[in-house]
Amino acid sequence: MTTSAAPRSFDRRFFAVTAIAFTLVVLAGFARTYYLKPYFGGPPLPSVFVHIHGLLMTAWIALFATQVWLISSRQVRVHQRLGYAGVGLAVLIVAAGLVTALRAGKYGASSFPPNIPAPAFMAIPLFDLLMFAMLFGGAVYYRKKPAAHKSLMLLTAINFVPPALARIPIAPLLNLGPVWFFGFPTLVILICLGIDWRRRGRINPVFLAGSVLLIASYPIRLMLMGTAAWMQLAVWLTSVI
Repeated sequence: MTTSAAPRSFDRRFFAVTAIAFTLVVLAGFARTYYLKPYFGGPPLPSVFVHIHGLLMTAWIALFATQVWLISSRQVRVHQRLGYAGVGLAVLIVAAGLVTALRAGKYGASSFPPNIPAPAFMAIPLFDLLMFAMLFGGAVYYRKKPAAHKSLMLLTAINFVPPALARIPIAPLLNLGPVWFFGFPTLVILICLGIDWRRRGRINPVFLAGSVLLIASYPIRLMLMGTAAWMQLAVWLTSVI
């Protein structure tokens, strides 16, 4: 990774914009069903697990923004120490998200498409959790290699964008389905890869590998959810809840 001041300054600005954009997209997507739910009405949350999941994800967004700010203000040591809390929070997110996804697959959820069986659609949130665990685990592993670490943390944020995009009120009007909530993050990833190549003359191999893995997961989960093998697995998974 280059040590010149200009790339570091660009990275700080880029991640500041990313943190703000990530927060705004999540707020826009979940305002009606969670953050501003009392003002929009609708059915109550199906269980306390959904609320716990929402609180943990909100904490993750706040942590992501805080970590970006700490790096931008050159408080690296505090950033590193807070990273340990991030590991604990990530474990809780995966655990609560797994329970929430399995319960939605078993009992149904208002956020699931009505024309797709709940156990089949459960592949979408479960893959979100799987990708989060892999990308964040990689970020922890490469914590002493800033370029790789930052790129994987960027991908963890992008990984959580599709659920928010699917809930933004404009999404039903577009009627694009996965083309919208998977296509837009894919475009963002490709743009980020292009920026990395443009600035450094090459693409960080860890960033490239993580990007390919995340982008490939989109069609894989869509194809998998329609198979008999997945339905058998989904029924078995939901039986433990």
